[in-house]
Amino acid sequence: MKSFLDEQFLLHNETAIKLYEDYAKDMPIMDYHCHLSPQEIYENKTFGNITEAWLYGDHYKWRLMRANGIEEQYVTGGEGVTDYDRFLAYAKTVPMMIGNPLYAWSHLELQRYFGVYEVLNEKSAPAIWEKVNAKLNSDGFGARDLITKSNVTVVCTTDDPTDSLEYHLKIQEIEGFDTAVLPSFRPDKGLELNRDTFTEWVGKLSQASGTAISNYESFLAGLESRVEFFHSVGGRVSDHALDYVPYGVATREEAAAIFAKALAGQKVSREEEDKYKTVTLTFLGQLYADRGWVMQFHINAARNNNTRMFTKLGPDTGYDAVNDTPLSSAIIGLLDALDQQEALPRTILYSLNPRDNEVLAAIIGSFQGGGIPGKIQLGAAWWFNDTKDGMIAQMKALANVGLLSRFVGMLTDSRSFLSYTRHEYFRRLVCNLIGEWAEQGEAPQDMELLGKIVQGIAYNNAKEYFPFASVLETVSTSKS
Repeated sequence: MKSFLDEQFLLHNETAIKLYEDYAKDMPIMDYHCHLSPQEIYENKTFGNITEAWLYGDHYKWRLMRANGIEEQYVTGGEGVTDYDRFLAYAKTVPMMIGNPLYAWSHLELQRYFGVYEVLNEKSAPAIWEKVNAKLNSDGFGARDLITKSNVTVVCTTDDPTDSLEYHLKIQEIEGFDTAVLPSFRPDKGLELNRDTFTEWVGKLSQASGTAISNYESFLAGLESRVEFFHSVGGRVSDHALDYVPYGVATREEAAAIFAKALAGQKVSREEEDKYKTVTLTFLGQLYADRGWVMQFHINAARNNNTRMFTKLGPDTGYDAVNDTPLSSAIIGLLDALDQQEALPRTILYSLNPRDNEVLAAIIGSFQGGGIPGKIQLGAAWWFNDTKDGMIAQMKALANVGLLSRFVGMLTDSRSFLSYTRHEYFRRLVCNLIGEWAEQGEAPQDMELLGKIVQGIAYNNAKEYFPFASVLETVSTSKS
């Protein structure tokens, strides 16, 4: 019987072990999509205890604690509840998490960052609390320190177009910190014109861009101004949360009329919303293509499902789920509209519904080309899918109809500075999958070839795919 989380964890054959140890293990990390705070990175935020690092804002853990019957004040905090109380509540939940990736992730974080190899439970919690907190309160455990320890070369945060990006600019001036922290352009609030906050956000865009926005053309000009600003700060990726994929054939004039209606405070129909979003996304896609950016679509999330708790706690608190809206005809329409204008940027498509893996894997094959390996990507298993089974399913779907060898690999999609062990988990699965194929005679025992593929998926493909090279050179020069 194997020991818990031993050196061969998830590696079930000799080829897998060799691929991991000799090729994947020590590769750098490119975290091209996450929700880390640039302010906390700049300030090298320190954590008073493990609860701050683990439970402040981690809705993955919150969901499991609620499922274990933990009362809400111990989940998200409440009057009279200490951080130790919350840690103990999580420790009570951990033994019930077997089979969930958080069980492995939590223990990997304890091992890799704090040298704690005990299994976390209610009995071991007091000693682990003391040992981990002693480490956290020593030198070398701030936010930037943890990024450096994790061998991360690039961090792409998620940023609203109206953001000043002041902390990104400040980070670029820090000597001795070699990780590039770059903004990602997330214009969702400018697309959701039926939300009550739409007109307020347009006002913020007007102020941030210095553009008097009174109609659709000036709105687009404001967006373009902010894209250019993000580009000047090193931004080379966008990100769009598309809970469903909108598509409606419309002219720019029609979109302008719909925008005017929403700006006047009127609600628009679903058909009108789809037309507006299609024209606007196509416009943005052209901007990204012109600048060599990568466009990301995160699709099929059902958000804020519990109205009572959304009212109490707000978004991103663990009350989201997998959506099941159809997407093939709409995503084909969007990609084709851009391709017809020869303005389709490098694009990554993620779906939160694993049912869509094969659909998207097939669709991306219709838009490859232009001399760019893997120009259109099937995005990494994400959120509810970054499980052992979910990651393997995504990779097999891509391998079955496309090129797994050109996959740009894992991202954290996290708000925690300790989440980089997820890359280790992912890399072990990659090595085991390819190792199995080799051991079964489905791939040659050519370690040079297999090792190159593994290192590509671990890091090198992302390094070649994302246009960060000139940015990294500029940042390095400015700090020397």
